[in-house]
Amino acid sequence: METNGQNRIKQLYNESSRQILATLIRLLGDFDLAEECMHESFAVALKQWPEQGIPENPVAWLISTGRFKGIDQLRRKGRIIASENLDADISITTSVNLNDQQIRDDQLRLIFTCCHPSLSVEAQLALTLREVCGLTTEEIAQAFISKPATIAQRIVRAKNKIQKNNIPYEIPEAAQINERLRVVLQVIYLVFNEGYTSSTDTSHDQYHLTDVAVRLARKVVDLLPAAEAKGLLALMLLQDSRKRARVDENGDLVTLENQDRSQWNSLQIAEGCSLTLEALSQEEFGTYTLQAAIAAVHAEAPSSETTDWCQIEGLYEVLLRHEPSPVIELNYGVATAMCKGYEIGLEKIEAILARGELQNYRYAHAAKADLLRRLGKKKEAARSYRRALELTLQKKEKRYLEKRIAELSSNEKN
Repeated sequence: METNGQNRIKQLYNESSRQILATLIRLLGDFDLAEECMHESFAVALKQWPEQGIPENPVAWLISTGRFKGIDQLRRKGRIIASENLDADISITTSVNLNDQQIRDDQLRLIFTCCHPSLSVEAQLALTLREVCGLTTEEIAQAFISKPATIAQRIVRAKNKIQKNNIPYEIPEAAQINERLRVVLQVIYLVFNEGYTSSTDTSHDQYHLTDVAVRLARKVVDLLPAAEAKGLLALMLLQDSRKRARVDENGDLVTLENQDRSQWNSLQIAEGCSLTLEALSQEEFGTYTLQAAIAAVHAEAPSSETTDWCQIEGLYEVLLRHEPSPVIELNYGVATAMCKGYEIGLEKIEAILARGELQNYRYAHAAKADLLRRLGKKKEAARSYRRALELTLQKKEKRYLEKRIAELSSNEKN
């Protein structure tokens, strides 16, 4: 039977191990040594706490124990000569209460280090999921449909680059914070999309990467409540709120228009809408916040028919000015179609495709096909659906497109 001490240690590991790791990385200056010493400190706790009792400040105790073990290792290897990290003026002991703000800053330092722009996007993703979120290399590999050895090598190379290039383990200065935060948020959203776009394929559920991304975004908002951090968290909550309605009982894809909105997560929607309003009220909100505002309009509509498409069109127009891109322009065209008429929207989408920018983008052809279908142009619609099908890899999307093509063919015969 587990003792109270053992239960508390398990709880602390689940809730605080990444915080402890972040502080040990700062104190020891080495990712791998810090992780090794963190695990050793928990092992010591498992031996001592059931007999001696739980310390008054268990997190400080674990950090202190890990720190001293790290110093011992460095001394044995002759690596300590004069270390600024280890001779810091802040002495952590079992009787000193560790400053909460210091731990929070250490977490933020770790996030910014893992998402440093000098690392490749692939390295940022792998390192963030491993060091900040605590996923194993096997979990990360399965999430990105890769080999564990490949992920492990990617993480090792990233750590070596951080050490070799003396990438600072620090919170950026005020002048750099917005640009560096942009990279952090981009990594979080990539993690979310990796899970969200594959969540309709049960063969690889991406280890619930959407949940991991939401937790990570919450941490960033808690540590640094910038407008775009709130906007990204709001956007992910609003998108994720629909996950139960995205597939039917047969496991087939259900479009937003046909989803059972009673299955949407009302708590996530309420939180997402609240965060969106907070972000919009702050200065320097950007594309994530605007996308969250669009998602909020969809989420608050009781049905597809009552969706305020003209408001969505207006938001896309603002978003397009913030971030000109053919994909946003495509979404703007769809919103125009729903607000002002299918023909007007179709003209916009055909103009984008004529420029050649989205010729290999399946959603552009699917959007065109949908508007042609609504206009009763069945042959043209089937042709565009087939092009979208050629570009689609996801099984459920394939089945959805095949079903649409079959429906159009059946209607033609009748």
